[in-house]
Amino acid sequence: MNLSLLSRYAFFAACVLITLLTLPFLAGHPWLWLVTLLGGALTLVGINDLRQTRHAVRRNYPILGNIRYLVEFVRPEIRQYLLEGDNERLPFSRAQRSLVYARSKNEPADKPFGTLSDVSQTGFEFIGHSMLPAAHLDPASFRVEIGGPQCRQPYSASIFNISAMSFGALSANAIRALNQGAALGGFAHDTGEGSISPYHREHRGDLIWEIGSGYFGCRTAEGRFDAQKFAVQANDPQVKMIEVKLSQGAKPGHGGILPKHKVTAEIAATRGVPLGEDCISPARHAEFSTPVELLEFLARLRELSGGKPVGFKFCLGHPWEFMAIAKAMLKTGILPDFIVVDGKEGGTGAAPLEFTDHIGVPLREGLLFVHNTLVGLDLRDKIRLGASGKIVSAFDIACVLAIGADWANSARGFMFAIGCIQSQSCHTNKCPTGVATQDPLRQRALVVEDKAQRVHNFHRNTLKALAEMLAAAGLEHPAQLEARHLALRVSTSEIALYSQKHVYLKPGELLGGQIEGEFYARMWRMAQAESFAPAPD
Repeated sequence: MNLSLLSRYAFFAACVLITLLTLPFLAGHPWLWLVTLLGGALTLVGINDLRQTRHAVRRNYPILGNIRYLVEFVRPEIRQYLLEGDNERLPFSRAQRSLVYARSKNEPADKPFGTLSDVSQTGFEFIGHSMLPAAHLDPASFRVEIGGPQCRQPYSASIFNISAMSFGALSANAIRALNQGAALGGFAHDTGEGSISPYHREHRGDLIWEIGSGYFGCRTAEGRFDAQKFAVQANDPQVKMIEVKLSQGAKPGHGGILPKHKVTAEIAATRGVPLGEDCISPARHAEFSTPVELLEFLARLRELSGGKPVGFKFCLGHPWEFMAIAKAMLKTGILPDFIVVDGKEGGTGAAPLEFTDHIGVPLREGLLFVHNTLVGLDLRDKIRLGASGKIVSAFDIACVLAIGADWANSARGFMFAIGCIQSQSCHTNKCPTGVATQDPLRQRALVVEDKAQRVHNFHRNTLKALAEMLAAAGLEHPAQLEARHLALRVSTSEIALYSQKHVYLKPGELLGGQIEGEFYARMWRMAQAESFAPAPD
């Protein structure tokens, strides 16, 4: 017991003694002031530790117990910069971040002396090359026209765009830099559900306006959809497409809240919410509750916007629910112009750990299911597919295109381009690089003109790398990528093409009586156009 007490309180007692014993000698030995002050300060820390009631470690180990909290505080930085390997994805690896940093600065991203990837490890992916590589490809031609038969103002979009990030989650300077970079590079910038801020308008970069469950920027005082406010903003020439957010990858089905102390006057004006109150995004929309009503809402938005492309973004959850939307398309004849599939690996400023880790379908599986369903209905050529979720490299883009996407979106990739260092402090308002904060002093560090050029560089250099990959594979355009071009190591002794590994429906297969994939057949039977609830199987 005595030894235990000694180990717990010895350092505190030593600080007290040093302080008391040096006090009488201060007049004759001025250098002792430093020792006395240090001992006195540590003594006060120890007294505070003994009096506080929140932390048992500090009460039992005064002064020394604080070392535990100090180490815990700096642990993420120590791990990221000193301990983690180049390919540890937590959530993005050092190699991935370095690639973005290099491309955004126009620095060489070449790798000497061979790959660091273990090519014999299960899960290793690659694209086969051709004996007859294609001629040099122009990345400027890598565009896709979005707008189905019911759209009057189709949009020619780049195959690589900025994914949804709201003003409020990102700083004003971050929004400025992203939008100016999009304007320089001729690609699109998704507003996120926080609506169109003045900072989205300054550089007139192409916008995809995302409408979430809070209807920010087009809401009534009660939080319902306001058609007149929507029409005013949607008809601005800068807005190229309208995207209704049903769910997002990081926290599908959860909704969100921006606490009132974070709702500035600018955010309140942009979103159309009262200042001094919590800004709430409900978990579900109020304007529709069935698949048919969803499509009718999309048709209404298309008409109010003057015929611009309208679609929805979601993270796949219950498979029969998307098939219910598909059946509603057949029943009503209303088609979305596009669908963006978000993977559960997507990020956000803050989300419950259980949602981040265990809710939602990963991007590739969700994308394949949506692609297959549309093929099975003979609608794939009428509806474009976007993909979002941990996409930062040309190979990432090539993978989702091969699986079934028409274009790819990236959020965190473009955040890295404007200076994000993955400190994972987005929800604290203390972002060290001024990207995810509303602190005016912190965001002042983000120089818009410099970071906008980096956004442009990252986009251009990534598509240049994609062009080189496609040429090596003997292809002349990203639209030619198919599942047979993508290979996966499934064991130490076996490699399979994605076309062999997964079920791919034939055009119109869901419309006939014979559905080869048992899973697709069962989900199709469970789906019903009038309700998201499953029919008895």
